[in-house]
Amino acid sequence: MGHREQLLAGAKRCLYERGYARTTARDIVAASGTNLASIGYHFGSKEALLNAAVMEAFEEWGEELERVMPGDGDTGDGDQDQLVAMWTRVTKSFMSRRPLLVASIEAFAQAEHAPELRQQLADDYERARTAMAEAVAPRDAGEGGRVARAVGSLHLALLAGLSLQWLLDDERAPSGQDMADALRLLSRALDDEQMATAAVMIDGAGATSGSADPVVHEA
Repeated sequence: MGHREQLLAGAKRCLYERGYARTTARDIVAASGTNLASIGYHFGSKEALLNAAVMEAFEEWGEELERVMPGDGDTGDGDQDQLVAMWTRVTKSFMSRRPLLVASIEAFAQAEHAPELRQQLADDYERARTAMAEAVAPRDAGEGGRVARAVGSLHLALLAGLSLQWLLDDERAPSGQDMADALRLLSRALDDEQMATAAVMIDGAGATSGSADPVVHEA
């Protein structure tokens, strides 16, 4: 392992143990067994190194999430069972990635004043939208860029919101069953609304087409 890889490994260790804002260059040097000059040589600055470490940690978590998402080989007893199992596995991933989730919140705050980090995070989110769409709804993802982006964005929003709830209060945060039940009810509500809209459109079309039953006048 070269100095660059050692620095990244050390920076990730510091992120998990100390957080983004409290990690110093000397902390990274101590954790990586390198020297201060190596940081400047390979990354230019401590901030650039920490940014790279955050992005690498996100990629590792993304690979883990892809493994827990449903796929062609999923053996659930139906869509509902698959949703419950998926969100349960996602919640379990929060446990092993809690230090990263905490560090990522700090990184998001830093990104407001660090354009390069902000762009890196934005690009990572864009890749995550596509990955989420392909993992959760591959048929929708194949329908076109707009649909895939919408599907991926929705599930990414659910993932981000659930992770924050879990960080604050893991005991009262939604469970996998809660997530599946909520999505099922939302889907049912949307279906009912679409059916009601379609019925109104049909009634309206019938009223304006002159297709009403003729009135028979008795002699």
